[in-house]
Amino acid sequence: MTFCLDDSILHLERTPALLDAWLRGLPREWVRSNEGPGTWSPFDIVGHLIHGEKTDWIPRTRQILLGGAAAEFEPFDRHAQETTSEGKSMADLLDEFAACRAASLRELRAMDLGPAELERCGVHPEFGSVRLDQMLSAWTVHDLAHLAQASRVMARRYQSAVGPWSKYLSIVAPRP
Repeated sequence: MTFCLDDSILHLERTPALLDAWLRGLPREWVRSNEGPGTWSPFDIVGHLIHGEKTDWIPRTRQILLGGAAAEFEPFDRHAQETTSEGKSMADLLDEFAACRAASLRELRAMDLGPAELERCGVHPEFGSVRLDQMLSAWTVHDLAHLAQASRVMARRYQSAVGPWSKYLSIVAPRP
């Protein structure tokens, strides 16, 4: 499938509301549980998404449009939420994510990207040259991956409680 900016925006604009409806008001045990050391809870995931809004997707898009192929991205701190989310509630993070995403999408729409802009490249610190359409596709898939991750983490809270139904509930199967 080829990238479609309008389709990606349709998805990206829904993620904050989906997370809000899903996570707001849940007990701490649901939003702060994880799969063990070095894994993330839904709380961590929302903090990570906020950090991406502030330092990754739109800032890198601007870099590509302004600097072209010479636009070398700063490395992304995948664990920044460990400090930036300190002292915040799940409701605080959900509100912040919704505001950041809305601002990101306003700016993205205002860029009025066409095929020529989407083919422009920047330099990723790990991957080397990447096209803007690839990065924007990755933004969409990144959301989906973290939604799946949050779902899996929360489902595993009932891993033993489901009893024999675990046979049909692959989401609670042990990770390889």
